[in-house]
Amino acid sequence: MRGRLLRAAALAFVLTVVVGGAAQAEPEFRWKMQSLWQAGSINQKVFETFCPRVGEITGGRLEIVPLPVGSVVAYNETLDAVAVGILDAQHGGSGYFAGKDAAFAILGDLNGGYEHVRQLHMWLNYGGGIELARELFAQYGLYYVGGVSWGAESIPAKKPIRGIDDFAGVKLRAPEGMSQEIFKRIGAAPVNIPGAEVYTALERGVIEAADWGTLGMNDDLGYHAIAPYPLYPGFHSAPMADVAVNMDRWDALPEDIKALVEMAVRDFNRDMVEQIAMQDATVAANAAANGIELINWSSEERRKYREVAASIWAEYATRSPMAQRIYDSHMAFLTRLGLLGAAQ
Repeated sequence: MRGRLLRAAALAFVLTVVVGGAAQAEPEFRWKMQSLWQAGSINQKVFETFCPRVGEITGGRLEIVPLPVGSVVAYNETLDAVAVGILDAQHGGSGYFAGKDAAFAILGDLNGGYEHVRQLHMWLNYGGGIELARELFAQYGLYYVGGVSWGAESIPAKKPIRGIDDFAGVKLRAPEGMSQEIFKRIGAAPVNIPGAEVYTALERGVIEAADWGTLGMNDDLGYHAIAPYPLYPGFHSAPMADVAVNMDRWDALPEDIKALVEMAVRDFNRDMVEQIAMQDATVAANAAANGIELINWSSEERRKYREVAASIWAEYATRSPMAQRIYDSHMAFLTRLGLLGAAQ
């Protein structure tokens, strides 16, 4: 009896390995990928949906382990970490690497350029942008798979800012780099404040407005309770993050998995943009009831802002050959869309 039980147990073990092995097999490839998002944020949740989706469509052959910002390295160190293999891949903020090449700033956020991220991705996927992005990232040992946006950002303000002239003297939180330089050019007084301190700074009157996130993101943080005049729909900033992989890790993939990852990144971008848009729409629909006045700039005022911003883009373009090439490509596409040049 005991012998039969042992044989049955052994057979059950073999069947588990042989029959169940396909479902539980180790992936051929496993990547650690760090994002630019805080754990628990809507953006990180979308990222954490993207990663297992890649596993599903590749039949379990590629596993991506999603990590929130700061898990392994700082938000602005992921490019180097991926290059040397500390991380396998990143979902990073391209503009964070502008200190290496101004081209990253022009790629990551052409402040004031496009009216909707849909137009930005038209440039990226059909206007020559992705080829330039891949050339830029390859110089640092990464393969640029694709771009991921989250929408045009809003500016919550403590008083109505109905046009470019109303920015004169306004103290606002703005990130270093291109954004600050544009706001200075239009007469505002940008202040360098960490994101964690924005609410307190608004509350205490240290700043009167903030360049931070989309309408929904800002509302989640409570900004509209003290700065109830958000500029919406947004126009001044439409950042684009990236999905980029260590070049050796990418080259090791078979062609079918490469194609599936590229397809998945396009879906990731769509999911991020649409989920954030849904969040924005909910806040906008309830704005009046919550004492929030949405400030929608006219096409003329948006064009004025874009033309000032364009002078800063041109300055950034002179800082490297790659920056100049990406700038030239954007300019040609913006002109083609009628967003620059003679007023329509």
